[in-house]
Amino acid sequence: MARMLKNGFVLFASLLVLCVVQYSFAAEGSSQWLVSPKLLEHANLKILWENELPIKKSETLEQLLILGDCVYAISNRNYMVSLNKENGNMIFGGIVAPDGLPVAGLKLYGDELISIVGTKLIEIDPKSGDQLKTADVGFAIACPAARNSSFFYLSGTDKRLHTLRAEDKVQIFEVAAENDSMITSIIAHDISVIFATDAGNVISITPDRPKKLWQFDAAGGIAGPIVRDGTSLFFASKDTNVYRVDMIGLPLKRQLVWKYQTAGVLDREPRVTQTVVYQYVPGKGVTAIDKNNGTLMWSVPGGIDLLSESKSRAYVITKNSTLVAMDNLSTKKLYSVNFAEVSRHTANITDSKIYIADERGRIACLQPVK
Repeated sequence: MARMLKNGFVLFASLLVLCVVQYSFAAEGSSQWLVSPKLLEHANLKILWENELPIKKSETLEQLLILGDCVYAISNRNYMVSLNKENGNMIFGGIVAPDGLPVAGLKLYGDELISIVGTKLIEIDPKSGDQLKTADVGFAIACPAARNSSFFYLSGTDKRLHTLRAEDKVQIFEVAAENDSMITSIIAHDISVIFATDAGNVISITPDRPKKLWQFDAAGGIAGPIVRDGTSLFFASKDTNVYRVDMIGLPLKRQLVWKYQTAGVLDREPRVTQTVVYQYVPGKGVTAIDKNNGTLMWSVPGGIDLLSESKSRAYVITKNSTLVAMDNLSTKKLYSVNFAEVSRHTANITDSKIYIADERGRIACLQPVK
């Protein structure tokens, strides 16, 4: 009996050490749910899993990201947890940067997570959370880093794109826009590198030397990262337009396919799915644009982001913490659901699952019922 009690205590203590605690609720109506299952049932949604991060009362969940097969949650004190996005099981948890230094531009490249902390370029093992390599590049970094098989590309506050050899972080070359504007986003591939500026330039260069392939100029600064979808580039500009530019001839040329003018100055990138481009417009809401021809489909006043898309149905979160379901075929609103407890979310454009959270660290994954 004593051995059984001892073993039971050890198991209990081990469970307390876990960085993520998965709930198993006995009653559907429990107030501990982030969103009531009964409300979700009426909206043809179900909870796949719900977890809680054991963060301190003075600590809050700040970032929620989807990268590859994982959900990454980062607190305001830089405690990061990686969860399997299918079942919510913890992969790792730990401090990824000193308190007070923001973890910026977390990206997944192959079997490495890449992040920027201060002037440091950090490579993290996505299986363990261990830091594999850290390089102090010696200059302040203006936007998330990009990488291809040979190089890292970093935008410095000196308005230069710095190209570093991946294996040893030795700088190979640097380049700047002709108007010496700040570089705000970078896309890197083995056949071309594309960067945008706060003057509205989108510039493509060869990956191994500063040779320009083409340039596209919008009337205002590029807002947020450029989104690449195959050979098409989608981006928002502070000139109020959303653009689609296609690369042709092995990215040697570019062609403007369409631009859609919104009703406000844009401050973030669009969400791009198979058939729709979703754009947040400050003070107005979320606008859905036909990906093929750039025409308006619908708008959700007060919408702040796309949560996911399921077949012809789009799920939008609003500033009033309401989920709105829109039909992309009829362009009509289907229903809305009270998401009063939801204060954190991430956009998922890879499948139909919805990932939401609150600042206390409760994280839930929802699935539309077929």
